[in-house]
Amino acid sequence: MSTNPSPAAAPAAAGPFGPSAAPAPVRKTSSGGFLSRTWARVALGLVVPVLLLGLWQLVSVLGVFSAVQLPSPGAVLTSAADLIERGELGTHIAISTQRVLTGFALGAALGLVLGALLGLSKLADVLLGPLFGAVRAVPSLALVPLLILWMGIGEDSKVTLITIGAFFPVFTTVSLALRHVDKNLVEAARAFGLNGIRLLTTVQLPAVVPAVFSGLRLALAQSWLFLVAAELIASSMGLGFLLTDSQNNGRTDRMFLAIVLLAVIGKTTDALLGVAEKWAVKKWA
Repeated sequence: MSTNPSPAAAPAAAGPFGPSAAPAPVRKTSSGGFLSRTWARVALGLVVPVLLLGLWQLVSVLGVFSAVQLPSPGAVLTSAADLIERGELGTHIAISTQRVLTGFALGAALGLVLGALLGLSKLADVLLGPLFGAVRAVPSLALVPLLILWMGIGEDSKVTLITIGAFFPVFTTVSLALRHVDKNLVEAARAFGLNGIRLLTTVQLPAVVPAVFSGLRLALAQSWLFLVAAELIASSMGLGFLLTDSQNNGRTDRMFLAIVLLAVIGKTTDALLGVAEKWAVKKWA
C-alpha cells in the first residue's frame, strides 16, 4: 500500500544546474531606520538652528559686532516681550498670516485651473503660454506701483500681489506634469468611458499629485516672500511692515524678530502642507 509523500518530504525541484535549494526566508527590515521616526527627524532638524543660535549668542558676548549691527538673542526676546505687552505682535502675525493664506489659496486655485488647461490643451498652450512666460519674468516690485494705481492701498492690492506670487509655481508645475502623464494610462481610462472632467479628476490629476504638491509648497514659500513686497504698499500692520518700520527707526532687534518670525511661521505652514501631501499621496497617488 503506497502513501503520498508529505509536502515536507517532497524533493527540491531540479533547476538547470541541478537541484535547487529552497529559498531562504526573507527578513523584513525597516525602510527608513532611525531617520524614519518623526521625533528623530525633528530632533536632528533642530541641531543646526540651535548651533547657530549658540554662535549668535557667542558673537554677541564677544562683541564682534555692535549691538546696533547684531543685537543679542536676549535683546530680540525683550523686543518680542515688549510688543506682546502692547498687544501688537499677535496682530502683526495674524494680519500677515491672513494675507498670505488668502493670496496663496487664490493663486493656487488659479494656477491649478490654468495649469490644467495649458497642460491638456495644445491650443491653449500656444495661445497663452508666451503671455504667462512674459508676466512671470516681471519682478514683483515692478507690479507694486501698478497695483496701487488700479486698486489703491487697501487689502486688495496686497492680496493680489501675493496671489501673483503663488500662482506661477503651481501653474508651471501642473502644466508641465500633465503633459508627461503616461499616455497608455490615459488611453486605458478612455477605453473605460472616462472623458473630460471625469478623466482629469479621476486619472490625470491623481497621477501628478506629487508634482502638484511640489508646486504648492513652492507657491507657499513664494507667498511669504511676496508678503514683504505687498506690505510695502502703505501698510500699517504686519510682519513686513514691522521689518521695514524697524529699519527706518533703527530698531535692529525688531528687524531680527520679524525675520525670525517669518522663518518660523513659514516653516510651520510648510510642515502642515507636508502633512497634507503625505495624506494625499497615500490616498490618490
